[in-house]
Amino acid sequence: MHSNRKYEVEVAMSDRMDSEDCDHGELERTEEREQWASQIEYLLSMIGYCVALGNVWRYPYICQRNGGGAFLIPFVACLVLCGLPLVFLEVALGQFSGKSPSHVWSLCPLMKGIGIGMLIICVGSAVYLNVICGWAMYYAISSFSSVLPWTKCNNTWNTDACVAGVEALHHRLTGGYNVATDWINKSYSFNTTDNSSITTDSSEDSPNQYHTAAEEFWHHKALGISKGIDEIGSIKWEMALCLLASWFLIFICAVKGVRSVGKAVYITATLPYVILTVLLIRGLTLPGGTDGAVFYFTPNFNKLLEVQVWLEACLQVFYSLGAAWGCIITMASYTKFNTNCLRNAIVCTFVSEGTSMYAGLVVFTILGYMSHEANVPITEVVSSGPGLGFVIYPEALAQLPLPQLWSFIFFVMLILLTLDSLFSHVETFVTAILDEYQSLVKWRIPIAAAYCLVSFLVGLAMTTQGGIYVFQLIDWYIVAVFITIAALLECIMVSWIYGIDRFSGDIQLMIGRPAPLFFKLTWCYITPAMLLMTIVFTFAQYKLPTYGEYVYPYYSTVIGWIVASLPLMPVVIMMFLAIYRRKGMFMLLGLFQRIKLSLKPEDTWGPSEPSYRAEYIKKHRRPSTLKSAFKSSISWKE
Repeated sequence: MHSNRKYEVEVAMSDRMDSEDCDHGELERTEEREQWASQIEYLLSMIGYCVALGNVWRYPYICQRNGGGAFLIPFVACLVLCGLPLVFLEVALGQFSGKSPSHVWSLCPLMKGIGIGMLIICVGSAVYLNVICGWAMYYAISSFSSVLPWTKCNNTWNTDACVAGVEALHHRLTGGYNVATDWINKSYSFNTTDNSSITTDSSEDSPNQYHTAAEEFWHHKALGISKGIDEIGSIKWEMALCLLASWFLIFICAVKGVRSVGKAVYITATLPYVILTVLLIRGLTLPGGTDGAVFYFTPNFNKLLEVQVWLEACLQVFYSLGAAWGCIITMASYTKFNTNCLRNAIVCTFVSEGTSMYAGLVVFTILGYMSHEANVPITEVVSSGPGLGFVIYPEALAQLPLPQLWSFIFFVMLILLTLDSLFSHVETFVTAILDEYQSLVKWRIPIAAAYCLVSFLVGLAMTTQGGIYVFQLIDWYIVAVFITIAALLECIMVSWIYGIDRFSGDIQLMIGRPAPLFFKLTWCYITPAMLLMTIVFTFAQYKLPTYGEYVYPYYSTVIGWIVASLPLMPVVIMMFLAIYRRKGMFMLLGLFQRIKLSLKPEDTWGPSEPSYRAEYIKKHRRPSTLKSAFKSSISWKE
C-alpha cells in the first residue's frame, strides 16, 4: 500500500512537471528573437568570424612545412570530412533551436556543461586575442612617422647590435637568429623609465650578435619585454591605450547585437580581401615575388606518407574554422527558421578556407622578395605567429616604395581580421546572458559595456613588460584540450544519443530535405574518428610552453593546465547535477534510469519557429514521457 501510494505521488509530480516545463517552453518562445537583416549580413559575419589571423600567419607556415602544394590534398580532405560536417552540425543546431550554446544543449541535459565551457572559451580567448588587435593598432599608428621607426637603428631603444635594411635581412637569415627571443640569452641592461639605456655585452664574435631594427622595435619599444614571466614589470601605457581603443571599437560595433554587427561586417569582412589583393599584386611585381608563389605551390608528395602531415591538416582546418567555440551556434540562432543552413555551411566553410590558401599566396610573394633580397633560401624566411606579423612583415614592407602606406594597410588588415572574430565572441556571451534572463533584454547595452570593460581590465596584464609571456601561456593552453573534446561530444550526442535520423528530420523540417547521407556517415563515424585521433595526437605531441628559446618555469605550466581545465569543469559538474536532479524528481529511480532520463531532450528543446513547434511536440514528445520512464523503472524493480 505504501509503495502504491508513493508511486501515485511520484506520477502526479511527473505530470505536473511535464505540464509546467511545456508551459515554460512555450512562454520562452513568445519573446520575438532578433534576426539578421539579410542573408548577406549573416554570411559576412560567419566568414568574418572564421577568417582570422590563423589564416594569414599560421596556414602559410604549416603549408610550407608539410609539403607545400601537396599539403592541399590532406587539407581539403580534412576540410570535407571534418571541418564542413562540424560547421553544418552547429549551424543546424543554432538555427533549429534559436538558442545560444549555453541553452542549445537542452537536447541532452547530461551535457549542458559543454555550452558553459564554450562561453568560458569565448570570454577567455577574447581577452588575449584582442591584445593582438592592440599591437596591430600600435603599429598602424607608428606607420604615420616620416621614417618608419623599425627601419632605423638610431633610436633610444636600439642596441649596438642593431642592423637595418637589406643587410639586416641577410644577417638575421644567415646568422641563425631566432626571431622570437634569442636575445634573451644575452645580458641586457634596461632602463625601464625611458628606454634610453639599452646595452649588450654579447661578444662581437657571436654568430647571433645582430638584431634587426624591426626585432628591436618589437621587443624593446612595442613590448618593452622583460626576461621572463617572473618579471611582469610595469604597464606599457601606449599598448594599454591601444587595447582600450580596440575594445571601444568592438563595443561600438556590437552594441546592438546582430543589427550593428551586421552593418559593421560590410567593411570589416570585405576590406581584408581588398587589402590582400593589393598586397598580392604588389608582391608579384617585386623581385623574387613570383619565385615565392611558385615555391608555395610546388608539391612535395613524399610528405603525404607522413601521418603527422594529415593530423596537422586536420588541426589547421579545425582551429581555423572556429568550430566548438559556440560562436557558430550563436550566429545561426539569429537566422530565419527556413534558411538553407546546408548551403550556408558549405559557402562559409569553403570561402573561409579558400581565404587561407589565398592569404598563403600573398604571404609567400613577400617572403620570396625577402629571400631574393637577402640571397638566402626561402625556407629560411618562413615563420608564423607574432614573429611573422610584427617582425618579418614590417621588415619586408619597409623595403617597398612608400613603406608607410603599405605598413598602414597591412596592420589595418590585421585589425579587421581580429575585430571580425571578436564581434562573434562578444555576441555569444551577451546572447547567453539574455537567453537566460530575458527580462534583461533592455539592458543589452550596459551588459555589453560591462563585458568589454572587464575584458579590457583583465587584458592589461598582457600590456605589461612580461605580458608577451602571459599571452603565449594562455594561447598555449586555453583551447588545447576542450575544443576537440567538445567537438567530439557534439558528434556523439547528436548522432548516437539524440539520434541521427531524428536530427536529420529536424533538418528536413527547416529546409525541406533530410541531411544527405554523406553528413550522416561523417557525423556518426568519420568526423568523431578524426577528432579522436587529433586528441591523441595533441597529447602525444605535447611540449612544455616556450617563447622562442625561453622556457617557462614549472609553476607556469601548472597554471597553464589549470587554465586548460577550466572549460572542462562545467561539463563534469553539470553531469552530476543533471543526474542528481533526476534523483530529486523521482526518488525510486535507480542510477541507470536517472542517467537515461538525463540523456533525453528537455521540454524546452524544439524548433524556434512557433508554427512548427506544436507539430514537433506532437510528433516527438508524448505527454507522459517521464511518467512512462517511471513506470518502466517500477516494473523493472518488481
